Amino acid sequence: MMEDQVSARDRIDAALARIERAIVARRAEHQSLSRQHQALRTSMAEAIAAIDQLLAEPRG
Repeated sequence: MMEDQVSARDRIDAALARIERAIVARRAEHQSLSRQHQALRTSMAEAIAAIDQLLAEPRG
């Protein structure tokens, strides 16, 4: 009987470890996506500023 309890405990510990690894992986994915999103926002802002500057220049 004691062996079953240990086995169940081991299974629970293993499940918790898998959950913790999944949380860490998702956090890393989220941080990566967040950095990519910020880089895209910066690039878009730079492109819009360049277009605004071109439109503001007098044409001759």
